[in-house]
Amino acid sequence: MTKYLNLAFILVILSSALAFADDKKVSKDINEMNDNDESDVIVQFIRPPTAIELSALGGQKKLFANSKHALIHMTAGMAKRLANNTNVRYASPDRKLNKTLEFANPGVYADFAFNSGWTGAGVGVAVIDSGIFDSPDFNSSTCTGSRIVYRANFVVGETTTGDTYGHGTHVAGIIGGNSKCAATGMTRQFRGIAPAVNIISLRALNAQGSGTDSAVISAIDAAVALKNTYNIRVLNLSLGHGVYESYTLDPLCMAVERAWKAGIVVVVSAGNMGRYAATGGYGMISSPGNDPFVITVGAANDKKTITRVDDIIASYSSKGPTLVDHVVKPDLVAPGNIIMSIQSPGSTLSTTLAAQIPMQSYYTSTGNSIPSTAYMKMSGTSMAAPMVAGAAALLIQKTPGLTPNQVKARLMKTASKTFPTTMTVYERQTNTTYTMYKDAFTIGAGYLDVTAALANGDLIQTPATTPLSPRVALNNLTRRLSLITANSLVWGDNVVWGDNVVWGDSLVWGDTTIFGSTLVWGDTSTSANGLVWGDSMIARQSLIWGDSLSKSNLTEIVDEL
Repeated sequence: MTKYLNLAFILVILSSALAFADDKKVSKDINEMNDNDESDVIVQFIRPPTAIELSALGGQKKLFANSKHALIHMTAGMAKRLANNTNVRYASPDRKLNKTLEFANPGVYADFAFNSGWTGAGVGVAVIDSGIFDSPDFNSSTCTGSRIVYRANFVVGETTTGDTYGHGTHVAGIIGGNSKCAATGMTRQFRGIAPAVNIISLRALNAQGSGTDSAVISAIDAAVALKNTYNIRVLNLSLGHGVYESYTLDPLCMAVERAWKAGIVVVVSAGNMGRYAATGGYGMISSPGNDPFVITVGAANDKKTITRVDDIIASYSSKGPTLVDHVVKPDLVAPGNIIMSIQSPGSTLSTTLAAQIPMQSYYTSTGNSIPSTAYMKMSGTSMAAPMVAGAAALLIQKTPGLTPNQVKARLMKTASKTFPTTMTVYERQTNTTYTMYKDAFTIGAGYLDVTAALANGDLIQTPATTPLSPRVALNNLTRRLSLITANSLVWGDNVVWGDNVVWGDSLVWGDTTIFGSTLVWGDTSTSANGLVWGDSMIARQSLIWGDSLSKSNLTEIVDEL
């Protein structure tokens, strides 16, 4: 196979992507609606709208905290006419979205961090998800007093702040469960990455694991408002939806950027579309993981062993580049396959998983073969993201003055490149073999290494320097890809990204993948893989990017052992 992308294929896809990503003021999915269809629309204004302007547009439901965005109920015909409104920057539907440690903890060397006293104590981590069950494992190390210091619900029409779905509890347990209090006399313990963090639960997904842009944006704005009150330094989003436009127009991306610029490290799951046959999983990163500011996390399979030598990429982990903007994502990967964490008893997932996956909770008491109701296992990039969120909390505990930019730089710089060049997974039920490659769009900067990140002392040279995830561009004449960075970024005196890397004009991303005037992609990205350089194949699909645990994902959990 050739090492370079098929030029004709890319040009066809790219031309369709450019047509999709034009600078219209009304999103493509609104323009495809019938004029009489009604929906909630997020309208971005250039200047704060007056009461008269809002009243003229229809039924206002919410004016967001930044005062320039409003949620308005209107017909598609009225929304389309917003293109003629001089005070409107962009309009898009209030889109639906969904949610996207026994061995994993030592696999990322978090046990060494714990033994060195780094637990995340004093750091606030906001979890925007389906709520959090008040498990005893969220109590202090003495099992007294909950570390869930704040709860709020943003799901319209509901008031509970509990976790009726079960996803948020599992995610929060990976970040900060202490494994000490929920059950005693058990054969195994499942400690989170930062078991002493304070947790802020912001519920934006309902009992079916679904939510809306507006709910998540409201939760993000709340995290920013509460930052100083609860020392919120990290925000985890194990959720997302398909990419419909540039991140510069996506209201969800704009919200995570506000949090980032307010001093909060934002960690987002990459999505679980790595098995998408038409593209080989490439081009399948979700929103808001397509935003270049945030830390986007893919999933690895740690094979349920402490050592890394057998670890591979999970076949379902979404790959970059991002649609429309072609940002290099994910930023790094962490364990996300068959992760044990805290269960929300009686929740949708705890009951459905128990019926569909035998022994889905194998945390048992001594001499007892009955699964515990305190813990369960789940898989997906939704489980990988909180690994990184917990690691970020440890870095901030050790060095409280770190900015989000510096945290991202350290985590990516110290990520290891231990994966084999080619990785395969065989699924028995469908008799299908999935092949993954060690390239920048699959592993990003590499595998999370908590101990190495804590040991690193490099700082970005100037406060204005931002480690935006770079973009890639195609040279139509040379048939090569080149890296586009927001600035010439050098971390410290010499940034090693693999063997010798400076993220600026010269970049070596790992040992074999070279960005610059040429691209060595291993044997990965070929026309046979069908790399989506734009977004023509899936842009309008409503995809589940978090961890819906559909039948295909359930098969993945069983087979990727």
